[in-house]
Amino acid sequence: MKHSGDRILTTHAGSLPRPHELLDLVKSGDGAALEQGSNAQRLRSAVGEIVRRQAELGVDVIDDGEYGKPSFLSYINERLGGYEVDTRAGPRNQWLSSREGRSFPEFYAQTHPASTHTHMICTGPITYKGHAQLKRDIDNLKAALKGVEFEEVFMPAISPSNIEDWQKNAYYKSPEEYVFAIAEAMREEYKAIVDAGFLVQIDDPRLVTYYIIHPEASIADCRKWAELRIAALNHALRDIPPEKIRFHTCYGINMGPRIHDMELKDIVDLILKIRAGAYSFEAANPRHEHEWKVWKNVKLPDGKILIPGVISHSTILVEHPELIADRIIRYAEIVGRENVIAGSDCGFATFAGSKEVHPSIVWAKLKALSDGAQIASKQLWRN
Repeated sequence: MKHSGDRILTTHAGSLPRPHELLDLVKSGDGAALEQGSNAQRLRSAVGEIVRRQAELGVDVIDDGEYGKPSFLSYINERLGGYEVDTRAGPRNQWLSSREGRSFPEFYAQTHPASTHTHMICTGPITYKGHAQLKRDIDNLKAALKGVEFEEVFMPAISPSNIEDWQKNAYYKSPEEYVFAIAEAMREEYKAIVDAGFLVQIDDPRLVTYYIIHPEASIADCRKWAELRIAALNHALRDIPPEKIRFHTCYGINMGPRIHDMELKDIVDLILKIRAGAYSFEAANPRHEHEWKVWKNVKLPDGKILIPGVISHSTILVEHPELIADRIIRYAEIVGRENVIAGSDCGFATFAGSKEVHPSIVWAKLKALSDGAQIASKQLWRN
C-alpha cells in the first residue's frame, strides 16, 4: 500500500453516484439483469466513466464507485449460498428505536423511512457463490484503468458483522458460529480482490453503529460485542497481507443530530487490532472533527496509515480547500505526513439512488479534496 511519500495522496470511501442509465438496473436487485446483452456493456462503460472522473478530479486511490452493486451491503444477497428470502421480514427501521430515534422521534420518523430491501435468512451452511459477479466487477475495473493515471486501486467488500445483522440466522447454533461461518465464506471475496491486484477495503459501519442501534447496550457491552466480530474479520483476513487491506468504519448515511454516535476514544484500540494497513474513519463532520486529538494519546503502529475523512457525506456544504488542508495537517503533524491519506467520511451513494448529496456536489467535494491536499502538501513538504 502506497504511503504519501512526496505529497498527500487522496481517496474516498467507495460508493459514488450512479448515472441514471444504471439506476433502474441496480436498484431492481436483479443481478442477472446486469449480465444481459447491452446492460453488461452499459455497466462497463459507466465504470470506465467513473474511473476517469475520479482521475480528472485529482483522486489518487480510486475504485469502481461500486457501480455493479445495488448497495454496499445488499449486494451480498446474490453472493452467499445457504440463504433464502425471509418471507417473514417486513420493512425495517432500526433508526426509530435507536438512541437517536428516541431522542428525536419526529425527525427520524419524517426523514428515515423503513428499508424495503429484500432480506434473506440463513437456513443452511454458508458458501460463497458470487464468483461470476465478482469477476465481472474486477474485469470491468481492470478495463477501465487502461490509459488512466492513478496511484492505486481499491475495491470495497462488506464485513462479516454487517452481513450478520442484514441476514438473520436460523441455522447456526450461536452468534459466534454464525459470524465465523460468514467470515470463512467472505474470505473468498476478500482474497480474490487482492489476487486481482487491488487493495481490498473492508466496509464495517456496524462496528460503531451497534452502540447507536442498541440503546440497551453499554460501551462495555459494545466493546465485548466488537471483539468477537473483529476476531471473525481477522479470521477471514488471516492469509492476506495487511498492507493490501484498508478498513473503513463510519456511522452510515445519517443526516441527523448524531448526538449518540459512539466516540472514537471508546473503540480506537480495538480498531487497531484489525489486520489492516490503513484505517478509514469519519473525521470531517461536526460530531467527529475534534477527534483528531485522540491520536495524540494513541500510538499508530509502525507502517500503518490513517485515512481520516476530510470531506463529509453528512452535509451538502462543499468544504473549502484551506479547511481541508488544515484537517490534513493536524493528522500529519501527529502521525507523520507519510502516514496520512486524505479521504471522505463515508460513501456518497451507499444505496443506488441515494439523494442525500446531489452528484454535482459530490464532484465538487472531490475536487475540493484534491485542492486541499495540494495546499497541505506544499506546507508539509516546503522544507
